[in-house]
Amino acid sequence: MNESNQRPTAREIFWAFLKLGLTSFGGPVAHLGYFHDAFVVRRRWVSERAYADLVSLSQFLPGPASSQVGIALGASLRGIRGGLLAWAGFTLPSAVAMILFAEVMTALEARSAGGWLHGLKVVAVAVVANAVWGMARSMAPDRPRATLALICAGLVLVLPTTVGQVSAMALGAVMGAGLLQGAASAPTGKIVPTIRVGPGVMYLVLFAALLAGLPVLSGLYPYPLLQYADSFYRSGSLIFGGGHVVLPLLQAELVPRGWIGQDAFLAGYGAVQAVPGPLLTFSAYLGTAMAPPGVWRWASGLICLGAVFLPSLLLVFGVLPFWNILRGHRLAQAVLMGINAAVVGLLLAALYDPVWLGAIHSPLDFALALAAFGLIAMWRVPPWLVVLLSGLAGAALAMV
Repeated sequence: MNESNQRPTAREIFWAFLKLGLTSFGGPVAHLGYFHDAFVVRRRWVSERAYADLVSLSQFLPGPASSQVGIALGASLRGIRGGLLAWAGFTLPSAVAMILFAEVMTALEARSAGGWLHGLKVVAVAVVANAVWGMARSMAPDRPRATLALICAGLVLVLPTTVGQVSAMALGAVMGAGLLQGAASAPTGKIVPTIRVGPGVMYLVLFAALLAGLPVLSGLYPYPLLQYADSFYRSGSLIFGGGHVVLPLLQAELVPRGWIGQDAFLAGYGAVQAVPGPLLTFSAYLGTAMAPPGVWRWASGLICLGAVFLPSLLLVFGVLPFWNILRGHRLAQAVLMGINAAVVGLLLAALYDPVWLGAIHSPLDFALALAAFGLIAMWRVPPWLVVLLSGLAGAALAMV
């Protein structure tokens, strides 16, 4: 897989990804560009073709694309250990930042958080609107898929629970299998597996066992941390299309149960746009904010962080040995295309509820959301700066 004469050590992999975790702003598409520059162009750890193959693998699996590419890169260089170290290096900086932000939010809970908190909720409108726009152009570019996305959006709004979301993705899979096989085109090239078939099967079995078993365990033993692990693991297993999809999945899991308030949920989602690294470190903020009595808040945050990323780790390690066979099936590609169109509908529904309904209460709010959208989508201003400006604008508007 790599072009250099000597494979990087495990320590070199960790430090390379840690540097990216500290500096990679801009979301998953930008992350893939950073990875390409760092590992294909400068270090020459993998070839252009191998990198493209790993990107196509990450697009096929549920989970955050950029994190999965990082995991697959590490695994291709140093096996399971390399994959784990790549994930840890890329994820920990933003996870620590989000845990600290949750601690600050908790400290301010007894006082007025001021308009800056509302500004974070408003910037979430701009971020999600931009994500819907970009995903629709790539995942629902034609009439059949655009229509499917709109149908799924309506279904999720009528059934605003996890059942509605899973039903929408199931509908997307069925419609994709029935209507989109002609549009499917499996990528060319091959990935050289670094994980044997036996361990790969074990990881896939473990993934399925946790997906089926955690709801049973959390029902039998309703301890808060076990319930959190169940909810975050299930959400991490259903994130098709990118990290932004975690918003509707986790909102339906957490807010209706009273584990976290809508305002705090949206404020954390806005804040995570301002940190480098993967968007799913939002889960570390949520876990810290929801920490049950008697549990260290940071420990609760790390448990939720691990639970939401564990499906990606297991799936990447499990599917790598079989990817060269799986990628050649048009049916699998068509099902994925249908699911991705449904995901656009999920995020479109989330743009209305909870994001729009939770943030836009006046013409001034709408004007701030439009300004933030313009800065992100048209002027390409870094998201962290837009978040900062929105927070300051929200504080100023609160004084009007």
